[in-house]
Amino acid sequence: MKNWLDEIKWDADGLVPAIAQDHKTGRVLMMAWMNREALQLTITENRAIYWSRSRGKLWRKGEESGHVQTLHEMRLDCDADVIILMVEQIGDIACHTGRQSCFYRVFENGDWKTVDPVLKDPHAIYCAGHTHE
Repeated sequence: MKNWLDEIKWDADGLVPAIAQDHKTGRVLMMAWMNREALQLTITENRAIYWSRSRGKLWRKGEESGHVQTLHEMRLDCDADVIILMVEQIGDIACHTGRQSCFYRVFENGDWKTVDPVLKDPHAIYCAGHTHE
């Protein structure tokens, strides 16, 4: 019997990009990477768990910030190489900058313009010395 994880086209590093979207509004909140263990644990724990390439370890979204992503649905694209996680974003902040989404800049007139407000100061979210998610 084929394992559902075997149907995913993992990259050379054993990773697949995962896009987190708000399950109610469809807004793209963030993009991160997942390995097999992160994806399996996401299903097991019903919360978004990613692979931190910079830290070289599993990253349970919200482990430092408290901004957990509860899983509502997971989808795989037609090429089997991108995951979409439909999530409930606890605290309404997905970005380590304190914004709702990591995609808060819009390209206008040859420049990137910040269009989303900071909902909470990142220094109030993370303790000094901790690596940001």
